[in-house]
Amino acid sequence: MRVGIIVPQGWTGEYDGWEPAAAWARTVAVAHEAEGLGFDSLWLFDHLQTVPEPTDEITFEAFTGLTALAAETARVRLGHLVLCAGYRNPALVAKMISTLDVVSGGRAELGIGAGWKEDEFVAYGFGFPPLRTRMEALEDALEITARLLGPGRATYSGPTASVHGAINVPRGLQEPRIPILVGGNGPNRTWRLAARFADELNLDWLTPDELRAAVPVIASRCEEIGRAPGTLRVSVNIGREASEIEGPARVDLLRGYVDAGADRVMTLLTASASDDGALQRFARDCLAAGCELDGRQ
Repeated sequence: MRVGIIVPQGWTGEYDGWEPAAAWARTVAVAHEAEGLGFDSLWLFDHLQTVPEPTDEITFEAFTGLTALAAETARVRLGHLVLCAGYRNPALVAKMISTLDVVSGGRAELGIGAGWKEDEFVAYGFGFPPLRTRMEALEDALEITARLLGPGRATYSGPTASVHGAINVPRGLQEPRIPILVGGNGPNRTWRLAARFADELNLDWLTPDELRAAVPVIASRCEEIGRAPGTLRVSVNIGREASEIEGPARVDLLRGYVDAGADRVMTLLTASASDDGALQRFARDCLAAGCELDGRQ
């Protein structure tokens, strides 16, 4: 099982009271250390203001942040956990992720979901459509990005977005295309969209037991459309409180995800914003649980 690191960006309050330049320098330092320790990937949340309540504190934007980290790193995969389909035109997202893939030397992954944080939608002028409409926007975004990341010109018309002979050159460096990750815990619509469009389904905060129960349902979503279940990877964003309990309890938690069939887990260690040893201790627990760090077990 591979392990990714969600680097600090301020969204959960880890940079409250910091000066922006110092906070970004710390984000870069954590990214460097994570790569050096052998973690598989770096991730940023796609959020615009803090959680649980919006405050006048730092939250770095996801796309510009990840592009900057691409220039600071050489090996790790790079992704968003996950982009909100309602925040950006999906054709532009395809163009942006394609450029990021070239900038990073072929390390980008397109993570995308329906979005949920109402205060951000409203504050930034996106409105807050009902879930049905947000799911339609996610489906349209997947239809459009999948076409634009593939060969030829893209044409598609949906209820929330459309493209008409759109050209996306370059399409990135990866073949056959940049991997797509769909994020969401909804077994009916989200997991079916993942089966249709994605290389990976990312589940939010599921425990190992919950993951074990979800795996056969995810497999059935693939089988419904004639897809081999093993071709859809499954990952879990481990809840922050769960991943920060160190030592044997964390080793057991990680081993539980291995045994439940996770292909990858990722988590934000909020302590990494201020504790120079937090990532090293996490790496130690990952290895003890049998996880892969840069090919090592």
